[in-house]
Amino acid sequence: MQYPQKDLYDEIMDWKEFTTLLSGIMPETPLGKIISIRSESDGDILERFTPEQHRIRNEWNNRQFQKKIESMSKEEVMKQVQAMFRSMAA
Repeated sequence: MQYPQKDLYDEIMDWKEFTTLLSGIMPETPLGKIISIRSESDGDILERFTPEQHRIRNEWNNRQFQKKIESMSKEEVMKQVQAMFRSMAA
C-alpha cells in the first residue's frame, strides 16, 4: 500500500487531502500503472504494449471520447464527423 499509515477509506477525508494523496501515487503501484498506461502517447512505447495494456488504454480512450460526444451539441458532432471525412479523403 502506498500510504500504510493512512486509511484511504476514511469517510471524513476532505477533497484536498484526497487529491494530495492521489497525486503522490507512485508509478509502481497498481493505480499508478493504470494511469501511466492510459496517458501514454509515445508511439515507440505503445508499440511494445501488451494486448492487456492496449485494452486498458483503448477502453479509457473510448470512455473519454464518449463523454466528449455526449457533451457536444448535434451541430458540433456533425462538424467533427465532416472534418473526419475530409481528412480521410485528403
